[in-house]
Amino acid sequence: MTTATFEFHGELNRFLAPAQRGRRCPHTCPPGASVKHMIEALGVPHTEVDSILVNGAGAEFSRPVAPGDRVEVFPHGASLGSARHVPLRPPHSARFVADAHLGRLARNLRMLGIDVLYRNDYGDADLARLAATEDRIVLTRDRDLLIRKEIVHGCFVHATGSDAQLAQVLRRFDLAPLLRPFSRCLVCNHPLRGIARAAVRHQVPPRSYAAHERFYECRCCGRVYWEGSHVERMRRRLAHLLGAHDAGLPDAT
Repeated sequence: MTTATFEFHGELNRFLAPAQRGRRCPHTCPPGASVKHMIEALGVPHTEVDSILVNGAGAEFSRPVAPGDRVEVFPHGASLGSARHVPLRPPHSARFVADAHLGRLARNLRMLGIDVLYRNDYGDADLARLAATEDRIVLTRDRDLLIRKEIVHGCFVHATGSDAQLAQVLRRFDLAPLLRPFSRCLVCNHPLRGIARAAVRHQVPPRSYAAHERFYECRCCGRVYWEGSHVERMRRRLAHLLGAHDAGLPDAT
């Protein structure tokens, strides 16, 4: 057996037993164990790790643990102040799949134009399959789900409040430049397209029809949307979440 020391930084300590938080601890490793294997054996999902130092040098997940190794593990957003830092591979796209407990987060992200698959009957196997076959990032509050080998990229959503959850995901994946508010169906996730006002006359309430000129239709389910007062409320809410006076949100397309 091999003995190495592990130290986790920042929010990664939330996944550890209290006695192991904020300190370097020795651990016995099976022969041939990789850094990734040991990190997850200690309770930290690989998706929450941004970078690793082994004996002061950047390392990948696949590096075998050697006797006496000093392993430091850093979360996303950590500043190491060192050129030796080797970030792990980022996701290729900003497409997501959310677990059954994050329906409100999925709806909020869709409202901002982000591609998020969601159904309240998705099981762990469904989420892992969609992540693997469609190159999606898994959003969940289930630590064990993120340890599944099929899942390359994911995010453990620490917050329970809807605004805090949305802020975490926006910042973690730097989504601000990708936002296209009210361009995606809130129910089925498909893009919206503009539709002639006369074509929806009998599909929307008379007062809404009289008050608005621009309408949008879901390309999949046919639902009709228009820019009511909720649009301006969302713009103000997002500006607050991003810590800016003006969120700079483009119009829906």
